[in-house]
Amino acid sequence: MTLATSFDIAQPPDRVFAALTDPAVLQRCIPGCEELKATGADVYDARLRIGVAGLKGTYSGRAELRDKHPPQSFTLVFDGKGGPGFVRGTAAVRLAPTESGTRVTSDAQVQVGGLIAAVGSRLVDAAARKLAAEFFQQLATEIGGSHAA
Repeated sequence: MTLATSFDIAQPPDRVFAALTDPAVLQRCIPGCEELKATGADVYDARLRIGVAGLKGTYSGRAELRDKHPPQSFTLVFDGKGGPGFVRGTAAVRLAPTESGTRVTSDAQVQVGGLIAAVGSRLVDAAARKLAAEFFQQLATEIGGSHAA
């Protein structure tokens, strides 16, 4: 499944990039993130509790930042599992300056399995977009910038 998203944040790219790669900021901004701890250079173990229909449950997993080119881009590789199933994939994240700040775009290739796959890609897509919008709204609040989808 492919998931493409785009969000504008009223802060310069270097500030947005720094926030997107700071585990303390991420833990506060990721919906349902109970724990995010570094286990190596740019490698993190995470525990999330998601309350969105179709994805509801507790997940444990790992995320790794690769190919970092501050403040323009990085690749996020993730793998998680929980009672509802598993999710894994990669996301190419790009930051571009705009007149009012930064546009963050993400093109993710995601695989899901278990009960998550049974609910259908349309519901998973809608839930993922909702969680992404919540994340970027919180990120914008965290770093003092307004947000527009």
